[in-house]
Amino acid sequence: MKFLDRAKIYVQSGAGGNGCLSFRREKFIEFGGPNGGDGGAGGHVWAEAVENLNTLIDFRYQQHFKAEKGRPGEGSNKTGAGGDDKVIKVPVGTQIFEEDEETLIADLDHPGERVLLAKGGNGGFGNAHFKSSTNRAPRRANPGQPGEQRTIWLRLKLIADIGLVGLPNAGKSTFLAAVSAAKPKIADYPFTTLHPNLGVVRVGEGQSFVLADIPGLIEGAHEGAGIGDRFLGHVERCAALLHLVDGTQEDVAGAYKTVRHELDAYGEGLGAKQEIVALNKIDALTPEELETRKAALEDAAGAEIYAISAAAGAGVQPLLHKLMRLAAATRKAEAPETPEPAKEDGDESGDDGWTP
Repeated sequence: MKFLDRAKIYVQSGAGGNGCLSFRREKFIEFGGPNGGDGGAGGHVWAEAVENLNTLIDFRYQQHFKAEKGRPGEGSNKTGAGGDDKVIKVPVGTQIFEEDEETLIADLDHPGERVLLAKGGNGGFGNAHFKSSTNRAPRRANPGQPGEQRTIWLRLKLIADIGLVGLPNAGKSTFLAAVSAAKPKIADYPFTTLHPNLGVVRVGEGQSFVLADIPGLIEGAHEGAGIGDRFLGHVERCAALLHLVDGTQEDVAGAYKTVRHELDAYGEGLGAKQEIVALNKIDALTPEELETRKAALEDAAGAEIYAISAAAGAGVQPLLHKLMRLAAATRKAEAPETPEPAKEDGDESGDDGWTP
C-alpha cells in the first residue's frame, strides 16, 4: 500500500429542509388551520480517528465529502427527516488544518476521537410555527439554512514510541527489520527508504514498543536537500530518538553533528528530545577502529554510546531494553491519574465508621 501523509479535501454539510406551507382541510371537520411541519436538519460532517488505518492514501481517490440534506416538512404537522451525518475516518495521529495549512483545527491522537468539521443547516419553520392569537392563518414558511463548505488539509503524524534517525545508509531499515516483523526495503544505495515505516518491537513478555523509521537526513535537509525534512513530523510524538551512526565511515563525529544540526533546524522540540546514540555496523570494524570511532562519537555526543551490529545482532538486546524503559516511562507519565475513592466521615482510622 502506498504511503501518503498529506491530503487536501473538501467537505460540505447538508442543507436544512424547507418548512411546509399547508392548511388542514378535511371533510366533516369543522375547524381547519395551518398544519405545515418544519423541515429536517441537514447532516453534519465529522472526522473520526480509527486504529485500522495508517496512511491517507484513501483521500487520493476521494476528496469531496457531503452530508445529506434535510427533508422538507409536510402537512399534518409532519417534520421532515434529518439528513444523515458524514463521518470521515482518518488514521490516529492525523492533524486537521484550515485551507492556509497553518491554522490547526484538531489533532486526533486518540482512537475514537471526533471533531465537527461542518455543521448541518437547521430546517425551516412550517407555517404552523407562526400561528398566533392574532394570526390564525399564517401564509409563511421559512426555507432551510444552507450547509457549510470548507476546504481542509489532513496531515498525518505517525504514533510511535521511538523514532529512528540518521544519515542515509546508517542501517536504520536493517535495524527495524532485525528487531521487528516489519519488512522495509533494504539496499546498498542512499535513500532506499522513501517513506516512514513502523514496526512493533517485542522485548519480553507483555513488553513492546513501536519503532518508526524515517528516510535518511543529509546536510541541508531543512532547506529541501535530498528528500528534505518533511518526514520528521512522524517522530515529533516519539518519547525518544534512536540516532544510528554508520561505524564504517571515517568521520563518525561529523555524521552525528550533521543530523543533529538538521534536527535543531527543524524545530518542533526535536532537538530537545532524549536521544540514544548507537554506533552501527561494528561487525565490519577491527577492535582498534571500533575503539577509536566509539571514543570520537562519545566526544561529539557527550553521552554513552551503544556499539551494535543490526545485521549480526551484536549489542542489540541491551539497547532494546533501554528503549523499552524509555517508552514505558513516557507512557506512565502520560497516563491519566486514577483518583482515589473519597473517604466517608469516620473513615480516617481505616475502619468504615460502623458500630453494632
